Amino acid sequence: MPYHITISGAGIVGLSTAYQLLQQKPDLEIAIIEKEADVAQHQTGRNSGVIHSGIYYKPGSLRAENCIRGYRYLLDFCYKHEVDYEICGKVIVATEKSEVPVLDEILKKGKANGLEGIQKIDRAEILEKEPHCAGIVGIWVPQAGIADYKGMAQKLKSLLQEAGVAFYFGEKVLSVEKQSGAKVLTDKQKLESDLFINCSGLYSDKVAKSSGADVPVQILPFRGEYFKIKKERQHLVNNLIYPVPDPDFPFLGVHFTRMIEGGIEAGPSAVLAFQREGYHRSDVDAKELMEILKYPGFQKLAFKYWKKGLGELYRSYSKAAFTRKLQKLIPDIRQEDLEPVPAGVRAMACSPNGELLDDYLFLEDEFVLNVCNAPSPAATSGLAIGESVAVKALKSF
Repeated sequence: MPYHITISGAGIVGLSTAYQLLQQKPDLEIAIIEKEADVAQHQTGRNSGVIHSGIYYKPGSLRAENCIRGYRYLLDFCYKHEVDYEICGKVIVATEKSEVPVLDEILKKGKANGLEGIQKIDRAEILEKEPHCAGIVGIWVPQAGIADYKGMAQKLKSLLQEAGVAFYFGEKVLSVEKQSGAKVLTDKQKLESDLFINCSGLYSDKVAKSSGADVPVQILPFRGEYFKIKKERQHLVNNLIYPVPDPDFPFLGVHFTRMIEGGIEAGPSAVLAFQREGYHRSDVDAKELMEILKYPGFQKLAFKYWKKGLGELYRSYSKAAFTRKLQKLIPDIRQEDLEPVPAGVRAMACSPNGELLDDYLFLEDEFVLNVCNAPSPAATSGLAIGESVAVKALKSF
């Protein structure tokens, strides 16, 4: 049957987009195409589970606005639908005097983004919240928390199915033809709709290109590797402990996170994956790897960050080196305290000049709307991103 809208990708962004579309226009006929057997199998189901406040992001950017709006939507949704979450707060700590100016800039951003109650705290105040933390000065972020994003995705799926949304699991989008609408060719069938929305995450650029879009970026996959702390040593961390991020490196650095299902995890690393869904060091797709290595943007990015990249790669293979990084935050942590847990892969949109996009990228025409970059914290921001996409989509109806 023809649909009003087809969506590719059943992660938090695709599900939230369908949900927000129906909130605004309940009579829409919507189909969601997902190549896996269920929702939230990639970035949504493999992230750290943190509810982000928006403290890091440039004031006025889509990333900041969606995070802050999405934060409110997320809490309302979890409360209404009994999805597990907790607002426990976090500390961002400087362990060296050289990090304090960057910490101060983060505080300024947070205040400019309207976060109430964030404050600079001294070492004594850090120890009140995290008695084993090595921070000399920090920021207390009371809005931060943890959530069950897998549970949220399952609840969204259930609500969408009740509303009549058709799910096509186990189907991969091959191409999109545009002719008086969008004809989506999967590896099993062809689905017709008035509009196609691409929320394909790690493959968003490829799906966009298959629809004829001129895509100015390529998705690069970066694997984030985590360890969990053994039960008898979990007392070293109460809630969330973050370092001051390196302003010259586009990742937040390894941190400690209390998980909503229990336990403490530490990480992630940030290493190039050798395929788009390369969750293990042994995962290699020769074709995808060559696409990465031949891409001028990656080559420029690697040249810019080669030294830091080698450090990340070394820590990926050396548990001792990973532990030393964690000891900057918690000196009492030991190598034998850590057990590996499943990794995640983060989609990073890179331009040909080697710049990683830190804001959203939408490419749209009459029949196709591509979400080509929805950077972290897309889980926290999911319902707000979905609303933004829905507003764009409904201009056609």
